[in-house]
Amino acid sequence: MRADLEDAMHDISHIQQFLPCPTPQSWIDWALRHPDILLIDHAHCEKKAASTALNLMFRYVDRPDLLDALSQLAREELLHFEQVIQIMRERGVTYDHLSPARYAQGLRKHVRTTEPGRLVDTLIVGALIEARSCERFAALAPHVDEELGRYYRYLLKSESRHYEDYLRLAEQYAGESIEERVAFFKSAEQDLIETPDEEFRFHSGVPRQ
Repeated sequence: MRADLEDAMHDISHIQQFLPCPTPQSWIDWALRHPDILLIDHAHCEKKAASTALNLMFRYVDRPDLLDALSQLAREELLHFEQVIQIMRERGVTYDHLSPARYAQGLRKHVRTTEPGRLVDTLIVGALIEARSCERFAALAPHVDEELGRYYRYLLKSESRHYEDYLRLAEQYAGESIEERVAFFKSAEQDLIETPDEEFRFHSGVPRQ
C-alpha cells in the first residue's frame, strides 16, 4: 500500500508544482472530523464537474476538440458520482443538499465576459478546480481508512488528466500566451485555499479560529 501511495504521489508531482500552495494541514484535520460531509460534498463536486463539462459542450458546439475531451470528462465524472454514492450507501451516509463552497464562485467571478476570454478563463478555472481536487485526494489518502484511501488514489489518474485537458484547451483556444491569466487565477485560488471558511467543504479554506 505504501508503494502504491508513493507511486500515486509521484504521478501528481506536476500538479503539485502547478498549484500555488499545498492544502493546509488544518483543512485535512477538519476533513477528518467531518467524514460524512466530506463524502456528501465529494458527490456534489463530481455531479457539478459533469454539469460544467456538459454546459461547455452546449455553449461551444463548434469546438470539436472541446467536445471530444469534455464528453469523456463528463462521463467519468458521472461514473465517479455513482461510485461515491455507492460508498455512502454502504456506510449509511445519506446524500442530501449542502450549501456550496465559496471556492468555485470565487474563481468564476473573475472570468471575462467577452470571447474568447470567457472560454479561456472558464477552462483555466476548470483546470485549477481539477488540479486542486486531485491534490486533495492525494493529501487525504494517507489519513482515511483503507477502502477510502484506495479509492482516492484510484481517482488521481483521471483527475490529473482532466486538469491537463482543461489547460490544453485553454492554451489552444487562447491564440496567445495564457501565462498571465493562469498566474492571476492561481493567486485568487491561493487566497481561497488559505483563508478561513465558516463551513467545511471539499474545496473550503481553513477553519476559522
